[in-house]
Amino acid sequence: MIKNLSKTKSTSKISSTTSMMLDQKLTPNNYYESWTDRAYMSPTVFKRFLACEAEALAELQGKWEPVMNSTALVVGNWLHSYFESEKAHAKFVDEHPEAISSRGPSKGYLKKDFKIAESMIEALSDDHDFNLLYQGQKEVIVTGEIGGYPWKGKIDCLNLKQGYFVDLKTTKDIYEGYWNPEIREREPFVYAYNYQLQMAVYQELIKQQFGIECKPYIVAVSKQEPPDKQAIDLPDYRLANAMNQVLESLPHIEEVIKGGAKPTRCERCDYCRYTKDLDSVVSADDLLER
Repeated sequence: MIKNLSKTKSTSKISSTTSMMLDQKLTPNNYYESWTDRAYMSPTVFKRFLACEAEALAELQGKWEPVMNSTALVVGNWLHSYFESEKAHAKFVDEHPEAISSRGPSKGYLKKDFKIAESMIEALSDDHDFNLLYQGQKEVIVTGEIGGYPWKGKIDCLNLKQGYFVDLKTTKDIYEGYWNPEIREREPFVYAYNYQLQMAVYQELIKQQFGIECKPYIVAVSKQEPPDKQAIDLPDYRLANAMNQVLESLPHIEEVIKGGAKPTRCERCDYCRYTKDLDSVVSADDLLER
């Protein structure tokens, strides 16, 4: 059972600086600006804190910028912009000339990663059932309050009339398993990347903003050649467990952000390795257990 979601504004939890930032309306132009991550929690930022509090806090404070796979991000957004609108895709392509090879025999043509992106687009756009499903408002910004904290989200495709929303995901292989050391089992990519948490938050924000509880679907397309594709349903118990995880972890994460609690280090991420001090000695027998 999902715990109670408080929608009442809590002035003790929202600082005056954050309140001022909340007065600025989120728009497609500013949604990804850094100040919005300080004003609002999001599934992306929340999952960063679950992975490593120290790295997530440093990034939030502007003290650390993680090395990102920029090509993978651009490829993913290449796909998303296409299904947003023709205008959005044309603008995105125009802003990313790095997708076009500038030398060699492939000069003037799309680079390999973007040829795959085009194949993924073709695989979905030529699919009759996908085109029936992917109907509704595109790239809808939603906001609300969960656990007394302001949250934001951006919905790929929202169909309020029929009561569902769709999130596009790209992945290496839809059916590849990922090892989860906590449960000592392999799990699908959806759970490995905690997408059920993202969908649970989006579902709640949509309900708060529009008064409709929408069913989430993931449409996954693989980076294989030719690409695989699959519409994915999320069991209700997975969504409930994910929301409980949010409500249970949020108070501590909030304290970390406010400076009331020391962030836990994972000692595995780039940030932890970069800032690590040689202040301890461990037995060789323990190296695989840490």
